[in-house]
Amino acid sequence: MRGVERIEQVFRNLNKAGAAAFMPYHAMGYPDRQQSLDVIAALAEAGADLVEIGIPHSDPLADGPTIQTATYAALVGGTTVADCLRMVRELRDQGVDTPFCAMSYYNPILAFGEERFANAAAEAGIDGLIVPDLPPGESELLEPACRAAGLATIYMLAPTSTEDRIKSVARHATGFIYLVSVTGITGARDELPPGLPAFVERVRRHTDLPLAVGFGISTGPQAARVSEIVEGVIVGSALVKAAGSEAGVDAVRSLAAQLAAGSRGG
Repeated sequence: MRGVERIEQVFRNLNKAGAAAFMPYHAMGYPDRQQSLDVIAALAEAGADLVEIGIPHSDPLADGPTIQTATYAALVGGTTVADCLRMVRELRDQGVDTPFCAMSYYNPILAFGEERFANAAAEAGIDGLIVPDLPPGESELLEPACRAAGLATIYMLAPTSTEDRIKSVARHATGFIYLVSVTGITGARDELPPGLPAFVERVRRHTDLPLAVGFGISTGPQAARVSEIVEGVIVGSALVKAAGSEAGVDAVRSLAAQLAAGSRGG
């Protein structure tokens, strides 16, 4: 089964169960190589339906301080694109079968080679790709290469996105569409934005793809509220912060279990 089909199957199965997907993010190589492998395995065990694999980049424009700190530490530790793909392969060899979406800014992919990256990612066990700084249709090579390799091409929309941008993303996206719940950088927040339901409805007018919301979700109750209006709940900063805490993997496992339960309406 191709990666995009694995992602589609996750959403189909959860839709039948009346639940949303719990979709955690982790920065590869943080706090170090082995611990990042342990974190992702723990996320899968705790109920992740899809894991976002963060490829470190020196200028992560959309990321808040927690993820910036983590990606910087990963880069200082020597984590490269090739290392990330090797770690994905190790996780697959260990029996972790949760779908993975790589999240990378465009420059590391361009330096690696777009077609080469798509093929290597699919071969390693990646199922989809999110490139926050690459609008749909702006790469003549990457999107076709992803489609040929069976990777889902996932694009982001924000509350400030125009109708034209929403239509463009709806045409190009496969797997799901990533909705940024607030304008700005990532980071855990106490309250969900009041305009989120209206934003979701704007996007739904143009697509039947599953919608997943990220940026700001940090608790089980927040995940439960988001799960009432979309098909996926994305959590990054809160889990990365837990990974860097003294409790490390245990803290990640505990928080992930709460978020997974919330995503299922619990």
